[in-house]
Amino acid sequence: MTTAALLVLAGLIGLGFGGEWLVRGSVGIAQRMGISNLVTGLVIVGAATSMPEMVASIQAAMIGSPGIAWGNIAGSNIANTLLILGAAALVAPIVLTGAGRRDAVVALAASVLIWLLTWQGIASPLLGMGLLVLLVVYIVWRYRHPRPDDEEEDEDPPILWKAILFFIIGVAALVVGGKLLVDGAVDIARFAGLSETVIGLTVVAIGTSLPELAASVAAALRGKSGLALGNVVGSNIYNLLLIGGVTMTIAPFPIPAELVDVELPLVVGSALMLLLLCWFANRINRWLGGALLLGFAAFNVMLLI
Repeated sequence: MTTAALLVLAGLIGLGFGGEWLVRGSVGIAQRMGISNLVTGLVIVGAATSMPEMVASIQAAMIGSPGIAWGNIAGSNIANTLLILGAAALVAPIVLTGAGRRDAVVALAASVLIWLLTWQGIASPLLGMGLLVLLVVYIVWRYRHPRPDDEEEDEDPPILWKAILFFIIGVAALVVGGKLLVDGAVDIARFAGLSETVIGLTVVAIGTSLPELAASVAAALRGKSGLALGNVVGSNIYNLLLIGGVTMTIAPFPIPAELVDVELPLVVGSALMLLLLCWFANRINRWLGGALLLGFAAFNVMLLI
């Protein structure tokens, strides 16, 4: 048990630092190549911050633990909406504008789609590739119809060799950290008598969401409400379509049916809540941020008991 806990801790550290280094490196390379802020944020940062979830889910699926793989995806989306958005709102109230409504609609649609696939027990490599195609369609659409807050201020690009070094180290840390986290999580699940899905929904999901947490809190501190909100909504879309698509393509196990009744409805419900907030609320204040954090704590307690 102690060894497994140490593996999980080492894996979380590896994923946290690896995600941060990968984002810094990939953004630096993109800036040096003259890629626009919109493409950098939408494609490069969006994909890079989702790498911890992808690495953990793929490695779990490949060793025959789909519960951890899909539990991680569902749990990460719940963590994004409740934990990360709540923490960012506690740092600074998040002003909501109509710019985030379109992405929130896409996130809700993707959540409902995954829920329906789980409910019907449908899974295949072709379906996984279909999810990836939907992600490409979304990226192209967003590129052609940018939001007002997509273009951030220009920053001086880093030295190229440093950006490449950060990128390489980040990838290595993610791969090693993901393997350690999954191996330790599987051992803990077996020792504690918990299902692999519960471990995926809690320990693995929180650990792989660390880059998004850091990015959103940093954006809130800088007064960039649109960036904090966009990071959460965009990450939810990437989790469902990119990570879900890749996981189902290389390891086409049916999504665990135990997610149908509680966890995936929570994913859908949290996506709907975020959409309604974008439509009808002016901001996510500190009180609402605290309520989101309490909701996330209650969710985890419910899973563990």
